[in-house]
Amino acid sequence: MSANLLVELFTEELPPHALKQLGDAFAAGILGGLKAKGLAPAEAQAQSFVTPRRLAVRISSVLASAPERTETKKLMPAKVAFDAAGKPTPALLKRLEKEGASAAQLQRAVEGNAEYVFLTQTIAGAGLVDGLQAVLNEVLTRLPIPKVMSYQLADGTTTVSFVRPVHGLVALHGEDIVPVTVLGLDAGRITHGHRFQGEREISLTNATEYEQQLKTKGGVIADFDQRRGNIEKQLRDKAAALASSLGPEEGVAPLLDEVTALVEMPTVYVGEFEPDFLVVPQECLILTMRANQKYFPLFDSAGKLTNQFLIVSNMRLANPANIVEGNQRVVRPRLADARFFFETDKKTKLQARVPQLASVTYHNKLGSQLERVERVRKLAAVIARTIGADEKLAERAALLAKADLVTNMVGEFPELQGTMGRYYALADGEDALVAEAIGDQYRIRFEDDHSQGNLVSMSLFIADRTETLVGIWGIGLQPTGDKDPFALRRAALGVISAFNLLGAAAQAARRPLTLRLEDLLAHSEALFKAGTIAADSVPALLNFVYERYRNQLATVFDRNAVDAVAALKPPLHEMEQRVLAVVEFGKLPAAASLAAANKRTGNILKKADGASATVDALLLVEPAEKALAEVIAQLRPGLEQRFAAADYAGTLTLLAEARESVDAFFNDVMVMAEDPGLRANRIALLRDLHSLMNRVADISKLST
Repeated sequence: MSANLLVELFTEELPPHALKQLGDAFAAGILGGLKAKGLAPAEAQAQSFVTPRRLAVRISSVLASAPERTETKKLMPAKVAFDAAGKPTPALLKRLEKEGASAAQLQRAVEGNAEYVFLTQTIAGAGLVDGLQAVLNEVLTRLPIPKVMSYQLADGTTTVSFVRPVHGLVALHGEDIVPVTVLGLDAGRITHGHRFQGEREISLTNATEYEQQLKTKGGVIADFDQRRGNIEKQLRDKAAALASSLGPEEGVAPLLDEVTALVEMPTVYVGEFEPDFLVVPQECLILTMRANQKYFPLFDSAGKLTNQFLIVSNMRLANPANIVEGNQRVVRPRLADARFFFETDKKTKLQARVPQLASVTYHNKLGSQLERVERVRKLAAVIARTIGADEKLAERAALLAKADLVTNMVGEFPELQGTMGRYYALADGEDALVAEAIGDQYRIRFEDDHSQGNLVSMSLFIADRTETLVGIWGIGLQPTGDKDPFALRRAALGVISAFNLLGAAAQAARRPLTLRLEDLLAHSEALFKAGTIAADSVPALLNFVYERYRNQLATVFDRNAVDAVAALKPPLHEMEQRVLAVVEFGKLPAAASLAAANKRTGNILKKADGASATVDALLLVEPAEKALAEVIAQLRPGLEQRFAAADYAGTLTLLAEARESVDAFFNDVMVMAEDPGLRANRIALLRDLHSLMNRVADISKLST
């Protein structure tokens, strides 16, 4: 007989940030465990229920006992199991006793070159009580609990551990209680409603009615996603009624997840604060409301913060005046603090704060933030000079970039680093480009938006990331596995995004981009004190950045095409354009043949010795080698012209015209001729060919 199985742990308030993950792991663990024991079929489904005070799961089609199964084991070689007379040996009898089996259950069969004895047994299926008990014991030890809490049971002597104290256990198979025990609690059918607005005890008749009974009698929406959807609808309806919005989605979604984990009976109310607080930068007010109070700020049609906000309450009242006023009373001191910090900070200019960075440690091996600022300043100047930015403004931005670290506001809200620096720079009368650069420095990466026009921002952004990469990598703190505490992978992707924007701008302006990553890394290394950066850090770091870009491109383009380009380590801003060209080249009929020829050429050149520096036309004796030399001479000007114009697709398309001559050469010409002069000349010819074929990419990577 199969029926729905419900398991619920009723707890004290669970940590909101871990709630959804705990609920999913609890449900998946019990479902997987029951399937492994044959108590749930492969098609069984689990529905997770999770609220601030419960972890629960309902699983469909669970059996009261698992079906019998037949199991066959290989025991031992037949010659060990039976004596010369065919009787069981003591070794076999001992093994049968251990297995609880008899000789009648044995079979003999040949496996490989020997005969073995096999035991076939019928294994009784696990019962639900024992099976569920074992599964629960296993699952509770494997939950992703952020911090385990130990507490004492009601007997006053027994101590157990879980994420929070558990006060109730429900285990129902259909209408029947499954008598399991967890954390000192015996299973029953009693669950509990909302702490203040639901029935204290709800007796469940069966597993199927769980969420409906909690909703109607308990005032609880047990399903996390349903609760989240309910909250979101209320929020958006309220915002629309107030002719406002909740703002950009990236700020709404995480908070919505968090408040869903904080309430069981979500109800949204409108609060407000005095408009005078809006003189404070809105980022400060938004962060105060979202991070500290879990409120949803409201924005007008222009994206400007209003003085109204939405409260997600765990109480549904006909007259919520006390709730609204209480929340308004709580938020005012927070907003007042933000205003005080802002006004106080503005009294000291950013430039005057820079010397204070000497007392702020960047890293004990890399010195203070002031030392870092000096390195970034010098590097930003080099970058600005190279890309045509205002060098003095880039240096100024770098000098002031970290000064907001010692302000009151950033001390209270570290998330506002850079953002507050921009506001304070504008208040100090700094150039707008300097202020924008300070604000842009903490971006994850540069995208195609208004900031691409600010080369001062780009100079500071690249300098900051490059200094971080060289410094942190150079003292041996490279990323390992999934660990990257200094976000070097993100820094690398940020540098790549900036180079791509610079490259696109240079191409649009029909001018070359002379900024090179390898030069920047080397220049940055020279800015550190002697002996700080480990030897060979720069080559390893260069490989790291290209590997990051290679992996990124391989999620979009053919892996072989990406590998072909990455093998040459071309300028970062050319990578994607070259990959696109190689992808198109790979579709040409000539591609496979030229790729194979290039691979063969590379292998020959690796082993070649005594080759001539240049090709001697008088030593070209075979028609096929003469033809190849002629084709190389004919194609070279066009290839170089197209390549210089960054027409990588055109370069490879023109290269395809060499296919017949290349094929004929390898078919008709013995490269490793006995005559040393002929051999050296042919190798020199192949070197010329190899050079032309690998301008855009190492096309041998396309050869399978």
